[in-house]
Amino acid sequence: MTGNGLGGGFAAYGIYPDYKDYYAFHLMFDNIGAKECTEKLLEENFLVESEEQIHTRNIPAISDPPILRRYFVSPKEELKEEGDFVVSVVMDINSKVEGAYVISSGKNMGAFKAIGFPEDVGKFYRLDEYDAYTWIAHGRFPTNTPGWWGGAHPFTILDWSVVHNGEISSYGGNMRYLEMFGYKCTLRTDTEVMAYLFDLLLRKHKIPPKIACKVIASPFWDDIDRMPEGKKELFKAIRMIYGSALVNGPFAIVLGYTGGMIGLSDRVKLRPLVAARKKDMLYLSSEEAGIREVCEKPDTVWSPKAGEPVIGRLKNNGGTR
Repeated sequence: MTGNGLGGGFAAYGIYPDYKDYYAFHLMFDNIGAKECTEKLLEENFLVESEEQIHTRNIPAISDPPILRRYFVSPKEELKEEGDFVVSVVMDINSKVEGAYVISSGKNMGAFKAIGFPEDVGKFYRLDEYDAYTWIAHGRFPTNTPGWWGGAHPFTILDWSVVHNGEISSYGGNMRYLEMFGYKCTLRTDTEVMAYLFDLLLRKHKIPPKIACKVIASPFWDDIDRMPEGKKELFKAIRMIYGSALVNGPFAIVLGYTGGMIGLSDRVKLRPLVAARKKDMLYLSSEEAGIREVCEKPDTVWSPKAGEPVIGRLKNNGGTR
């Protein structure tokens, strides 16, 4: 989609092979006090293997950046639900430490975002120096939420990262539902609920990706009534159990994660989503032109049906299936 310089960002997977077993916390701070407070919280909960400034270069298009640092950490104790513990620390930092924001918190991945056009954000963060097996990118055009560094896409939790075109009109209901499971929406942008919903459904509730997508973009009741009996009962159960996780409004999203990538549009497809393949590479975009910028002649291009996910899973050799 066309940007206006008020938000650009990337998520990249496989970029920290030397620290692949550690959670890579990317953080932005408004001031030294927020940094010191956050570091104390991290040291109370984690063993900090390494920390450093996130490498950037000075470019005129990106001005007044916050303090940007990364920390490679592991929990101090062996935990049965390690993901829940890490999520709780992320929520504490974002909600309790004024002026501190967790950009990403997954293993062997990181998010990089700022106020600016995506091409300038990439230069600022020196992304040409990283090698990754999966990239997702976004140029944000803020409409009804503020344009600020923490509000640029992608939105992340653990290794889940979401970029989104559109608007989530069910944000209030989705947010209250997520709060029951300990998630706190503090970043002032509706897309944040998408990352947390996928974490809840895929990691915590261990729902298969196809079913999780049917929770978020569920068929209408009229469509369910016309389904074969067995399928009808499944989708009735999904609507009854996870009704508050249904996302309404026009949206097309790309979800990145360690094992692959998912594309999903709303159940009426009010926002475009295009997929393409070139040999074992999968491409997803809101516009075909975006795909052809990086792959001039894909083998196949298609427009997924409304509410139907496109799921790319990584093979051991780094391809997709």
